[in-house]
Amino acid sequence: MTQYKLLTPGPLTVTDRVRQAMNFDYCTWDEDYKAVTQEIRQKLLQIAQVDPDRYTSVLLQGSGSYAVEACLSTFSRPDTKFLILSNGKYGERILQMADYQKLDYEAYKVAYDEVHDPQVVACLLDKNPDISHVMMVHSETTSGILNPIADIAQVAKDHNCLFFVDAMSSFGGVPIDMGPIDALITSANKCIQGVPGFAIVLVRKDLIESSKGNSSTLSLDLFDQYQEMARDGKWRYTSPTHVVMAFHEALKEFEERGGVAAQHARYQKNQELLQEGMEDLGFKAYVPREHQGPIITTFLYPEGQAWDFQDMYHYIKERGYVIYPGKLTDVDTFRIGNIGEIYPEDITRVLDIFKAYMEEKDNDRH
Repeated sequence: MTQYKLLTPGPLTVTDRVRQAMNFDYCTWDEDYKAVTQEIRQKLLQIAQVDPDRYTSVLLQGSGSYAVEACLSTFSRPDTKFLILSNGKYGERILQMADYQKLDYEAYKVAYDEVHDPQVVACLLDKNPDISHVMMVHSETTSGILNPIADIAQVAKDHNCLFFVDAMSSFGGVPIDMGPIDALITSANKCIQGVPGFAIVLVRKDLIESSKGNSSTLSLDLFDQYQEMARDGKWRYTSPTHVVMAFHEALKEFEERGGVAAQHARYQKNQELLQEGMEDLGFKAYVPREHQGPIITTFLYPEGQAWDFQDMYHYIKERGYVIYPGKLTDVDTFRIGNIGEIYPEDITRVLDIFKAYMEEKDNDRH
């Protein structure tokens, strides 16, 4: 199999140290393993810069979407009503989850290359005083847009609403003020640079401790998971032991690299170098620069050229990198991520590959 690096928003390329951490088999009941779980939970609170007396962290088996759905169920009561903001596939997934759970909600949708207007949010909350929860995605990897969660959080708090953030692809890679956030969801295989297998919820203690009996599903009951985990680090059901140990090692590397600030600086440099180089090659970014995040960038297909994504994809993969297809339905795009064990020299190499590919195709046409 061809070895390659992932230019994706997660799963992503990890270090050899993280891979090697999975080369040992662990028992879920072992005291040493449970201690690792507790250490992970505490370090996540430190990264978030929250008071451990006010917030807690809960780990949940499965992908990030499992934890998003768990939050919707665990923190909902019969009188709960959500305002769900959507400008991409992951906001739409939250709406789909709400439909499955038959939750009461209002939706505020905008185009995939636009951000939500806080004034519109304020108007919606004024018109719907029964709304109690506001939920949105931070880094929407459908497009690469970075949504203004601080502005929306302020409006939510002004209206005495709980504020939930899907920070799947931003936590650890983008500075986030947790002050106005009541629950934040992320995943092991994103900006901390672990591997897929469990999701993470950072949540106010009083909120989760008052959520007993809310969940409509046993496996996704965050209250029950929290109660079990808080005792001694034991997961309720079989935990992804190898993934947990990989994440534990990824956290050590994360600290050694300089934490959120250093991670953000590298990702931002990667993105700026990528966008500048791609634009020089004739590829226009889909998201306006003022809203472009540092995680992944969506590019439009070049105008006036015969273009085969699969052909380009395999050309690039054979030379050591994997990119992403687009997720938009109304326009042809592809995406390039720059998180994980990716550095500016990787971006430069990828740009060289793109340039060579374009030159080959240009020669073929002539």
